[in-house]
Amino acid sequence: MINVVLVEPEIPMNTGNIARTCAATGSRLHLIRPLGFDISDKAVKRAGLDYWHLVNLSVYDSLEDFFQKNPQPDLWLATTKAPHVYTEATFRDGCFLFFGKETAGLPLSLRLAHHDRCLRLPMREEARSLNLSNSVAVFVYEALRQTGFPHLSGTGEMALSPL
Repeated sequence: MINVVLVEPEIPMNTGNIARTCAATGSRLHLIRPLGFDISDKAVKRAGLDYWHLVNLSVYDSLEDFFQKNPQPDLWLATTKAPHVYTEATFRDGCFLFFGKETAGLPLSLRLAHHDRCLRLPMREEARSLNLSNSVAVFVYEALRQTGFPHLSGTGEMALSPL
């Protein structure tokens, strides 16, 4: 299982899209407070997130709380400031992919503590970054590709019958 960690996410639509990616891939979603939105059952139902029941979700009060409950995780940090491209990483089953809040990214202290685990998506120099939910999808699917897409369907209906 791949673990997606959102540190202080601010935009509910991004987190909703990321939750859908997690639901579709069987990845676990970890949210680190403060959150910029409400994830109560009432709020989720009102937002029409009909797949929310498929999301394996954990919520933490802080990064310290996360690391206390998940000591020494096999972690990778997504940041535009990273020295390495995401394809240079060797992702393993159970790894944790960290993403920062939309307006500020991951905390500097976290990036410095795990400098060798910081990864970026290549893009044009004048482009600031991709949307958070798009970045998560790229990282998750690369991690799943490297681990052989465990427990995911490998064929589409077109493979069953000739065109």
